[in-house]
Amino acid sequence: ISLSLFRHHLPLFPKISPHPVSFICKRKKAGETTPTFFTISMAQLCLLVSLLTLTIPHLFISGVVPSATFTIVNKCDHTVWPGILSNAGIAQLSTTGFPLQKGESKTITAPSSWGGRFWGRTLCSTQESTGKFTCVTGDCGSGKLGCAGVGAAPPATLAEFTLDGDSGLDFYDVSLVDGYNLPMLVVPQGGTGVNCTTTGCVVDLNGACPSELKVTSTDGERVACKSACEAFGQEQYCCKGAYNTAATCKPSSYSQLFKNACPRAYSYAYDDGTSIFTCASADYLITFCPPPSASHKSSSEQQNIAAGNSPLTNNTMVYEGAFDDESSGCDHIHMFPSHVIASAIAVVTATWRLCSMSDLLTLYDP
Repeated sequence: ISLSLFRHHLPLFPKISPHPVSFICKRKKAGETTPTFFTISMAQLCLLVSLLTLTIPHLFISGVVPSATFTIVNKCDHTVWPGILSNAGIAQLSTTGFPLQKGESKTITAPSSWGGRFWGRTLCSTQESTGKFTCVTGDCGSGKLGCAGVGAAPPATLAEFTLDGDSGLDFYDVSLVDGYNLPMLVVPQGGTGVNCTTTGCVVDLNGACPSELKVTSTDGERVACKSACEAFGQEQYCCKGAYNTAATCKPSSYSQLFKNACPRAYSYAYDDGTSIFTCASADYLITFCPPPSASHKSSSEQQNIAAGNSPLTNNTMVYEGAFDDESSGCDHIHMFPSHVIASAIAVVTATWRLCSMSDLLTLYDP
């Protein structure tokens, strides 16, 4: 760090009078041999350190810590039991499963750098004899309402997130790699970025599911659609063995059926190019069974359209305009990405060491 930067951008303090921070860094007495520029700059640095050491803890004490909210809405004509699973090594959220009646919503806050997935469970019940909670689709096998660190049994539509990842961006997608059970839409709220846009799959794939992939309930109703990997277990469908690279694992006729219906959703393991989206400082609205009635775009898409930029859409996207326009603003304010706070702490630490060096010079310079 060039100390000359502080000479140009900070006011000069030729003298430091007794002050609450004066104990941090001592000035050489007039006439001593340490260069005036060095002494003044160090005084400024030490004052800056003092201010930052008071400010940064305040950010955490006052609750201004980076996080995101997920608002989960059920617009299906039946109850959905959302399940939540954090990625390996990441703490589970405050809830990992709950019921949502038709028309209900629930908001959950996730900490910075959280990663995990959401899905919907259907046709759930508690067995009277055992008290075990089970679902026909999306069951996590915990035997309880909460999934408690266990993921969904396929087939299940997944919404996957990695918050505050590379360059401070959130990465998210809707995946049909493990099959499909419910229509799902993800809409960023208040985020920014050219790739910060709506994604999902709102088509009822259960009705269009090939007979060899379909899952039915005890009364014969189609309730889910397996992936080809789940149905057949063959390497070319699962992208395993000799097919474990993007070059060797190609879309199958089954994954292409998913892709044609839902162009922005993951249809197979290497469907990255058109299926991953990114936002900076966004909250997220996750809707099960969004009705295709009126236009609803993310706030970033609205900005791109206003600026004359083409959003990431194509003419076959059946989920454009998936539900009535609600507020796309963000009530939850994101202040500082974690990488910014980490950088600030690193700068404060380095500057504190410079102040300590100045103290040593003051004490031991003959």
